[in-house]
Amino acid sequence: MGHAGMAAAAVRYLRTGPARPVEALPRPELRCVGEDERAPVEQAEFRRVLGNFASGVTVVTSPATDGESDPAGFACQSFSSLSLDPPLVAFMVGRASTTWPRIARAGAFCVNVLAAGQGALCRGFAVSGGDKFAGVAYDTAPVSGSPRLTGALAWIDCTIHAVHTGGDHLIVVGRVADLGTADTDEAPLLFHQGRFL
Repeated sequence: MGHAGMAAAAVRYLRTGPARPVEALPRPELRCVGEDERAPVEQAEFRRVLGNFASGVTVVTSPATDGESDPAGFACQSFSSLSLDPPLVAFMVGRASTTWPRIARAGAFCVNVLAAGQGALCRGFAVSGGDKFAGVAYDTAPVSGSPRLTGALAWIDCTIHAVHTGGDHLIVVGRVADLGTADTDEAPLLFHQGRFL
């Protein structure tokens, strides 16, 4: 199945509701250009150059679904607003992610924009496996029921609107159902050249 077919299948699944199990997408070939095309840039150089772009840091969360005892969540730098009308946001997640299928099953998510003092919280959500929510204070977002992390600067509560393939990542588009900010003047957590600012 090609990339377009996988994306279409993912969208068809999401439109049927969260009751059906989601099939994990196959791990893609990490080479993004064909053998007969020019060689890609070196991955180390790609990371070095793009590391000069400072990004905000978020944690994307979703509620536990049937058969799960804990909610899901992962640290995400690849987040952006996308559209004002309708209100859409997007985040990118690796196709090999073990957290993404859980978010897909839930059909909804909450983006938590982290504050400057939440670097340790971010590191906890950046690891694979384990109970990422152990000792983490949160309440629930009003529409999706996803964890809304205490101390986050802002939260954006969404339903999954579309999923597109992008090389070794998926581009997840969320339709904003509700959102808000914390009553604080704290600066956001930023990531630049491999470290938090």
